[in-house]
Amino acid sequence: MTVLPIRTVPDPVLRTLADPVPVGRRNLHQLVQDMFETMDDVGGVGLAAPQVGVGLRIFTFDVEGQRGHVVNPVLETSGEKLTEPGEGCLSVPGLRYHPERFAEATVTGVDLDGNPVSYRGEGLTARCFQHEADHLEGMLYIDRLTGEDRKDSRRKLRDPGYGRITGSTRADRAATISSSFGGSL
Repeated sequence: MTVLPIRTVPDPVLRTLADPVPVGRRNLHQLVQDMFETMDDVGGVGLAAPQVGVGLRIFTFDVEGQRGHVVNPVLETSGEKLTEPGEGCLSVPGLRYHPERFAEATVTGVDLDGNPVSYRGEGLTARCFQHEADHLEGMLYIDRLTGEDRKDSRRKLRDPGYGRITGSTRADRAATISSSFGGSL
């Protein structure tokens, strides 16, 4: 398996709508294995393909005892909207905010062999599913912020010092990267 470089803001792939995976698409097993390896290496609970530079609708997750992947996910949310403390993102290093997320989420799609899959979660799992699904739509969690959090995030992202944070994060992660993979499949 391979640890892949994680794209960080302002990389345009993070703001691009991911393409559906065609039925019967082959050669994705290695990508998903590499996404798990990458997610585990950096201690993430989820990782979407665009975060490793692949514009396809796939994400992996390992949260609250559920580990899996979903190809062409469809997200359904329910329950009240909650503001939980400290959501962050591997592609927006160094920042943590409190976007509203639904309390419950179900994600359906297929696995790598085309078999239907469905995962349901509450709390952190629901937040993870919503966060990763947003990546496939070209959205970052900071796009969901309102009020002072929104202003603060914009201010920090514009600050010249933030470029040093992303550069430092990329350099730290580069020590474990085992491939230069990351283009479109």
